[in-house]
Amino acid sequence: MSTNIQAVKGTQDILPKDSYKIRTVEQVIAEIAHNYGYCEIRTPVFEYTDLFSRSVGDTTDVVQKEMYTFEDKGGRSITLRPEGTAGAMRSFLEHGLFNEPMPQKVYYFTSCYRYEKPQAGRLREFHQFGVECFGTQSASADAEIIALANEIFDFFGIQNLRLELNSIGCPDCRAEYHKALHSYFESKKDALCNTCLGRLERNPMRILDCKSSVCSEIAKDAPKVIDYICDDCKSHFETVKKHLDSMNINYIVNPTIVRGLDYYTRTVFEFVSDQIGAQGTVCGGGRYDGLAQELGGASTPSLGFAMGMERLMLILQAQSIELPTPNKCDLYIATTDEQSSLVASRIAKDLRSEGLFVTTDIVGRSVKAQMKYANKIGAAFTTVLGEDEIKSGKSKLKNMESGEVQEIEVDKIVDDFSSIAIQTIVSSLSDDSFEGMDINALLGGII
Repeated sequence: MSTNIQAVKGTQDILPKDSYKIRTVEQVIAEIAHNYGYCEIRTPVFEYTDLFSRSVGDTTDVVQKEMYTFEDKGGRSITLRPEGTAGAMRSFLEHGLFNEPMPQKVYYFTSCYRYEKPQAGRLREFHQFGVECFGTQSASADAEIIALANEIFDFFGIQNLRLELNSIGCPDCRAEYHKALHSYFESKKDALCNTCLGRLERNPMRILDCKSSVCSEIAKDAPKVIDYICDDCKSHFETVKKHLDSMNINYIVNPTIVRGLDYYTRTVFEFVSDQIGAQGTVCGGGRYDGLAQELGGASTPSLGFAMGMERLMLILQAQSIELPTPNKCDLYIATTDEQSSLVASRIAKDLRSEGLFVTTDIVGRSVKAQMKYANKIGAAFTTVLGEDEIKSGKSKLKNMESGEVQEIEVDKIVDDFSSIAIQTIVSSLSDDSFEGMDINALLGGII
């Protein structure tokens, strides 16, 4: 196949056999977010480049090496979003959401784009679930969003995840830390990569996030930010930990966490797995109290996190956590001629309006071929409509699993089969393949 009609390197297709899994996971996550008071926000896939340079930080790997930036036909610099927070904050400011009751809580499922070496859990087009909480400086809010992420993992029964915390302080106390870092790295600058040499004067903290093996080794012995935070930041961090303790959420204080984006302040955290290779951070986030001001708005203390959907799916697979299989066809209506096809189309439409998965022939197969097809798609019930059934007003409904056959009136198929289908769904809820989950909520109100 010609390369120009293949998927671009670092991207992937999600085929029907897998897309239902992602949709199910997203439905569960959205329901949990809703329980915490979050509403969905959707922002454009591209923004003015300046938004990311000012928010993410022009000394970060993301801005310096990874963004997909281009000039549009109007000569404006445009960038595909590399992360979700900047766009959400831009929307919050542009549309005056700060005039609404605070805090404003939003969530999103979004695609992001970074030019990185593709590998498991790291693609050039990747997807995130993110939450942003605008307008609160309380440490209890930090603990709450951590609890939200933790509940998602608990809901799916994911094991062996570590919650790692750190505080990177506020701009005031970080100034002293930057001095200490600069002094340390200045003595090692002959070994630093060219990128980190540029960061040394502008933002030495970014050296801690360098992916170079040499710089990473040097950074291991660098001063720790938590040793330099002020009393207010220490108090905030201690309160976060107290709230987590009260919710019985286990954590480890990891003084090396700084996160890869410049807008973070005070609390930063990561949920880490050792089961998905080098890209072990499944969820990361923290507080970004100065971002609104950086983008020209009023001071708005805020916080959030992003969860990598590809990495979450890798963990579910690695731990053999089964998701419910997609709904199979509830009823296949086989037809023998044009008249019965017209009747079947009407019945199928009415049953679909009742929320049922109904299929009828749209290819022109023989009845034998139609029944083979019904078997292949796993139809729960089948019925055949032909000239005799239309004249008599009666058809035979077959349960494909049990083989049981019952007579059903053609004019009452919609009402009678709806009841039969609901009874079948209820009886199937004993299936423990989704043990511990509220599968009723996932049925979208059928019951």
